[in-house]
This record gives sequence, structure tokens and C-alpha cells, in this order.
Amino acid sequence: MIDGFKKFISRGNMIDMAVGVVMGGAVTAVVNAIVNSVINPLIAMIFGKPNMDGLLAITFNGATISFGAVLGSLLNFLVIAVAVYFCILVPINKLRDMSEALLSKAKISAVLGGDHAEAGESSSADKTAKTDNSDALTPEQQTVVLLQQIRDELTARRESASSTGSAASATEEAR
Repeated sequence: MIDGFKKFISRGNMIDMAVGVVMGGAVTAVVNAIVNSVINPLIAMIFGKPNMDGLLAITFNGATISFGAVLGSLLNFLVIAVAVYFCILVPINKLRDMSEALLSKAKISAVLGGDHAEAGESSSADKTAKTDNSDALTPEQQTVVLLQQIRDELTARRESASSTGSAASATEEAR
């Protein structure tokens, strides 16, 4: 059990968790403002109470079971989840997708040596017309491009070796 905890700490996930805690703290203020300024007044208009804590409360022998407090907490959780998703996760995922697309294009460009015609890339005018990442190559297309590059390189080496071999024999015959 302790070994698993050591692996968990050493993997770098602690940094991700720390970032999550900080971002959660920042989002909490926004969510509390939304709940206190928008949702609670709506609840007060509908049910006549400022929050859901007193709603659906059952008292028996001095003990109170408040289903309204649970519903209020669930509503608060949903608001937080929506805020975190749209304010944090969606932008981060979009940035991650964009960086992966740029990285794959850079790798393909390095493999092709700057010649992008074989990769099926469009001209710069076409690139500016496209705003999404639809021109990014799929892994299958990247494999095909890489195999084509290997084939072309082997063919060029074979031709180079055969031409230098024939040139060497021609110089020997001339002597």
C-alpha cells in the first residue's frame, strides 16, 4: 500500500492535483457568486425560502432530516462541475489538441525535410481559409507519409550507389 502511494507521488500527479486545488479555489468564488446571486433568489421566488436548507425537512423526536440541504449541495456541485468543465477543461483540451496537431506537423515536416507536397498539405492560402484542425494528418496518414519517405530515401541511395559504382568503373577503364 505504501509502495503504491510512493509511485503516485513520484509520477508527477501531485503537481496536477495542486493545480486542480488552486483552480478549484478560484472557481469556488465564481460559483458561490452564481449560487448566491442567481440560484438562491430563484429558489426564494419559487419556494418562498432563501435557500433549500429548510425545504423537505422531516423532524422526528428532535432529529431533523433535511433533504433540501442535500438537494442544495447537489445543485451547488452541478454548478461547480459545469463551471470547471467550460472554464477549465474545454480550453485546456482545445490547447492540447492544437499543440498535438502542431507537433505532429512539425515531426512530419522534419521527416520530409521541408517538402510538404507528399504529406498532402494544402497551400498557405488554403490553410488560412481553414480555421479548424481538419488538415491534421491521422496516424494512418502519418505512417503512409513516413513509409513513402523511407522508400524514396532508399531509392535515392540505391541510385546514388549505382551511379557512383558506374562512375568508378568508367574512370578505371579510362586509365
